[in-house]
Amino acid sequence: MRRSSQSLRLLRSLLEKEREKRFPDKLLRGLVEVKNFITAIVVASLLVGSVAAQKKYQRPTVQTPDTFRGIDSTSPTGQASIGDLKWFEVFQDEALQKLVRTAMDQNYDLRLAVARINQARANVGLARSNQFPQFNVGADITTTRESASAFPIPGFTGLSTTFGEAFLNLLTFEVDLWGRLRQQTKAARAQLLSSEEDRRTVATVVVSDVATSYFNLIELDMELEIANRTLSVRQESLRLISARQQGGLATMLDVRQAEQLVYEASQVIPDTERLIEQTENQISLFLGDYPGPITRGASLVQQKELPAVPAGLPSSLLERRPDIRSAEQLLVAQNALVSAAKRAYFPTISLTGTFGYESNSLSNLFSGPNKFWNFVPQITQPIFTAGRLKSNVNFQRAQREYALAFYQQTIQTAFSDVSNALVQYRRVREIRTQQELLVDALIDASRLAHLRYEGGVDTLLNALVVDTSLFTSELSLAQTRRNELLSIVQLYKALGGGWQ
Repeated sequence: MRRSSQSLRLLRSLLEKEREKRFPDKLLRGLVEVKNFITAIVVASLLVGSVAAQKKYQRPTVQTPDTFRGIDSTSPTGQASIGDLKWFEVFQDEALQKLVRTAMDQNYDLRLAVARINQARANVGLARSNQFPQFNVGADITTTRESASAFPIPGFTGLSTTFGEAFLNLLTFEVDLWGRLRQQTKAARAQLLSSEEDRRTVATVVVSDVATSYFNLIELDMELEIANRTLSVRQESLRLISARQQGGLATMLDVRQAEQLVYEASQVIPDTERLIEQTENQISLFLGDYPGPITRGASLVQQKELPAVPAGLPSSLLERRPDIRSAEQLLVAQNALVSAAKRAYFPTISLTGTFGYESNSLSNLFSGPNKFWNFVPQITQPIFTAGRLKSNVNFQRAQREYALAFYQQTIQTAFSDVSNALVQYRRVREIRTQQELLVDALIDASRLAHLRYEGGVDTLLNALVVDTSLFTSELSLAQTRRNELLSIVQLYKALGGGWQ
């Protein structure tokens, strides 16, 4: 029994020495075969990739109008556009510029858009990593104890066995022979570009929202100034009429009518102050700050106007508006996903290689006879998937059709926005001109009506009616001036400006 055990050990030792001698030659031949196989796969992949690369994305044909509807015939024409100007070149109020800069740094919508960009950028890295080999290292140690009762052999007290393994995954790689992974990476990059354009769209909205709220605020300031001034004038008129009534030159009806005008002006003041505080709170929200007072710059009548409002060429709107560019990148992404879905019909080629050591004794784990390696090229061809691949292609095609319709709708909306803003700007300017003439006429009429009343040739009623009309017209003129500024804001936003 002892001699047979010694013979077995000797035979095992000889076999291990022989295997150790032949292992390097086998490994060398295996590596050469692996190299030749990989070279052939790479060459074929490059050839197929060059053929697939010939099919490039082409922008859908879009018929743009020759000119924007609503443009003023006196406005300058050409390639220049107000949308090409930077926002601080359009809005020259220093206080407004400070507010916009703060909003660009602290606005939560912009911060959310930046977070979405970071997500899309990380997604590109995930998609791109699938195109490259993966390497990892692993090791494990297993120790088992056999019970003596499991083997009822006389004199057997149990057996402890330790098995260790250390390995290196040299290669885990899917050969992108048909370009499926490249198309998925292309789609992820297009989605990243779409996210960046979305951030520019949000920046455009933030600039326009801050400017709109600021012009609303200074218009309310002007309304409050008009109300306070009107209230002071009417209180003085009430004092004079009360004195005339005490002297027998006026009636109590005159006093009550004068009081009515005082109360009408006084009730406007707290309502206007309410709107001012709420508008300040709204601007604070745009700034990413808690509600508080807002610093003003130039008054409503002191705001600088642009000498002209050129709209530019309609065709350039496709390149200037970030929402249009974002919609186009989504179309590019869906086009790539359709291509990737089609290429899922082709075989999948994957390569796996492992090298390491394994032994039942830790003392000789890394010795020569304990080496092992393997290389497994694998080809998988879908045969029957119960319509899954076809349904995925149809789904991605439907997504592409949706992206195309959304792209075309975004373009139509953009031209509608520009046309509406141009009409608004032109018509509001005409309204403002006529409103200024009306206010001038009512100021003179109010002066003449009070002179006639004080001279005893007319009743107080006519003077009060003119005063009421003047107060209302002054408030309307302030709102019209604000609307003129807001029309520039809307036109600048519609033309794609404000994100530079």
